[in-house]
Amino acid sequence: MTILLSTPITGSAQTGFTTPGYTLTLDKAPDASTGVQHAITGITGTQAGVRTHTPSDPFTFTFEKPRVYATLSGLQSGVTGLYGKVGENVHRIRVRKGVNIAANNLPRLMTIEALVRIPAGADSYDAANVRAAISAMIGGLTQVSAGMGDTYVTGVL
Repeated sequence: MTILLSTPITGSAQTGFTTPGYTLTLDKAPDASTGVQHAITGITGTQAGVRTHTPSDPFTFTFEKPRVYATLSGLQSGVTGLYGKVGENVHRIRVRKGVNIAANNLPRLMTIEALVRIPAGADSYDAANVRAAISAMIGGLTQVSAGMGDTYVTGVL
């Protein structure tokens, strides 16, 4: 995979954090044949109470690609030229973080996942719009990062 994060990564704005950053160490993904994983082994800025990666309290960033890529195949309609069912190539982005739920409890696993479903054929026929969708998603998430954090801890949208 060509997705490799460089260390450190600059975190996006969050209420109560000052200049958050994360130091990464390349790790093995659970399925190393289809993924790449980074462990967060250090933090920068002011992030009171944030813990770095350990086996029992994970903090990882994983990218996974499809095990087998779908290709555009099958029959087009002789009348309309349209394809019927088209396969998808599903990519997964996952962040895992150990979070405490109460005193005297072991950390529990919080998971954030994003799935990217690309219809087979779009990667070559409409690459610019595949890239635009990714750009818009990441830009939008970056723009609303603090609001997402506020919503997830207050329940107010």
